[in-house]
Amino acid sequence: MINAIGVTLRYGKRVLFEDVNIKFSKGNCYGLIGANGAGKSTFLKILSGEIEPSKGEVTMDKGERLSMLKQDHFAYEEFTVIDAVIMGNEELYRIKNEKDAIYAKPDFSEEDGMKAAKLEERFAELDGWNAESDAAILLNNLGIEPDKHYKFMKELEAKEKVKVLLAQALFGNPDVLLLDEPTNDLDIKSINWLQEFLIDFENTVIVVSHDRYFLNKVCTHIADVDFGKIKIYSGNYDFWYESSQLALKQMKEANKKKEDKIKELQEFIARFSANASKSKQATSRKKTLEKIELDEIKPSNRKYPYIDFKPDREPGKEVLEVKNLCKTIDGEKILDNISFTITREDKVAFLADNENVRTALFQILAGEMEPDSGEINWGTTITTTYFPKDSNYLFDSNMNIVDWLRGYSKDPDETFVRSFLGRMLFSGEEALKKVNVLSGGEKVRCVLSKMMLSGANLLIFDEPTNHLDMEAITALNEGMSKFKGIILFASHDHQLVQTVANKIIDIKDDKLIVKEGTYDEYLNME
Repeated sequence: MINAIGVTLRYGKRVLFEDVNIKFSKGNCYGLIGANGAGKSTFLKILSGEIEPSKGEVTMDKGERLSMLKQDHFAYEEFTVIDAVIMGNEELYRIKNEKDAIYAKPDFSEEDGMKAAKLEERFAELDGWNAESDAAILLNNLGIEPDKHYKFMKELEAKEKVKVLLAQALFGNPDVLLLDEPTNDLDIKSINWLQEFLIDFENTVIVVSHDRYFLNKVCTHIADVDFGKIKIYSGNYDFWYESSQLALKQMKEANKKKEDKIKELQEFIARFSANASKSKQATSRKKTLEKIELDEIKPSNRKYPYIDFKPDREPGKEVLEVKNLCKTIDGEKILDNISFTITREDKVAFLADNENVRTALFQILAGEMEPDSGEINWGTTITTTYFPKDSNYLFDSNMNIVDWLRGYSKDPDETFVRSFLGRMLFSGEEALKKVNVLSGGEKVRCVLSKMMLSGANLLIFDEPTNHLDMEAITALNEGMSKFKGIILFASHDHQLVQTVANKIIDIKDDKLIVKEGTYDEYLNME
């Protein structure tokens, strides 16, 4: 269990948290959610002791241990993989080194023997004799092969280091586990294993994630960061979202009824207050009017962009036929004799163990790369637009956002472009920012705006949720689901794939699997 008592955090005049009082109990998994900039990661750092609050304190029960997922992938370069994992329990790792150093002394004394005995006792209490095997089990479950366990961290690839740091956080059964975006850069198998691990975990978990499916799977509670406060709700993310939307709707409806009642009373008072025979009644109504209070609905810090793809024309019967497509990049065969057909009802999620396969295929379909061989036959009615995985090349310009987007708009009028950008959360001066200094999330919203203005009836997306906050992901999900055209896409967002795709194309090393149906149906079939 971990408690925040009267926690306040100020940066100058800006108040990030104000008098937060909250208790996170054992046996629960809390999803910490909020708009970008609301302070989710900062609050985890306050809980871990990395950041001191301006006021208040964080307390834990005596003897309990907290573990937090580290974000610096280069912090353990000179350590072996197995040691990096064991370092998740700092006391255990320190004792292990201390007793090893004592036993290595050439002049081992009686005093050393007594000290070593005490260390051995504590080492056993911490289950130190099973440390290496426990660490190895975590690494194996996350897909780190045994032959890499005793390599140095600097010898691993970036995505492998992410898994080692996750194993480090999970190691040794911590009493409180803090996870900031734990599914980032994880493959599907590792994410599924982590979900099961957290479901079975018996202590306290607090997790920040943009993966709605993950939050729905593992969370028993949602901790909502808004207005500088944190409020806990029972249930998973979907339950919180639906109930919060319903509560807001009900409050608005109640206020509307109160406004109508106030208007009615004001009209009555205006009509009859001057009339002697009615003045008593008017006075009574005036007292009633004074008692009616409108409940304040605070505008949430959350902002949802408006994402709506509208094709200029319906797609015809013939859409796309790919025949025997081949592509080699830097000596590696990326696409090997790939063939498939797309129909006008299709919303296809592409899977591949090697993400470069999907990216190369999409680049070829978008006309940004030539295949080595094979055919691509488009239907005559089909128009396409493309969301690249890396869109930086689109923003190599000194233009502001308005002028940049105007270049892709059929209506170049600034008022039209600005109103469109306003729906995508670029209002006022925001719309005049230079495109070459935009953040990752801002660039994504610009590319989505470009795609919406295209009027295309076939959309290609390569990992569109990267850099987006939960609100933008939700808006994109809804926009893709209701699109009346064809979609070809790849995404790590399980819920997006599950709710949008009606066909799966899985590109394996030795074959291509095409299956009608949802993502979950395909996974259950494997």
